[in-house]
Amino acid sequence: MTDSALVYEGAVWNVRRDTVAYGDGMVREYIDHTGAVAVYAEDDEGRVLVIQQYRHPVHLRDWELPAGLLDKPGEDHLVAAQRELAEEADVQAETWEPLVHYNTSSGGSNEFIEIFRARGVTATSSAFEREAEEADIVVRWVPRAEVLEGIFAGRIHNSALIVAALAVDALERG
Repeated sequence: MTDSALVYEGAVWNVRRDTVAYGDGMVREYIDHTGAVAVYAEDDEGRVLVIQQYRHPVHLRDWELPAGLLDKPGEDHLVAAQRELAEEADVQAETWEPLVHYNTSSGGSNEFIEIFRARGVTATSSAFEREAEEADIVVRWVPRAEVLEGIFAGRIHNSALIVAALAVDALERG
């Protein structure tokens, strides 16, 4: 990279313009993202915890995994995932393991999401006070088979939910 400039500073993430010494040189603009975590939480019956909340860029109340930005410098990813699960679904988990880590859109963003698999889920001792788009979150426990069916029928659009459900299904199949 021969140059990097902040083109736009936003409330959540920024846009950068990089000049890269590749071939004859090229300029690329992209979303400079803090990164994120998501939680694939499952209960003893094999059901997946999904939440529904409004997502303005796609104009949908989309079904997704509890997730959040890594917006605290140096925050441990597991700690962030545990916080997001409690904040968005009022549950905690006994067992945690890394599931997948992937880039959401390599041509337009440097965002990586780390997804954790959480088991031994129980309710937290108190409910989290939600605001803004999180104020009307809907929480559901859905059998994994129904999540997979929703993916292949085109009813589920959230990439973290799709990647995590397919990864768990592949792991369980051996």
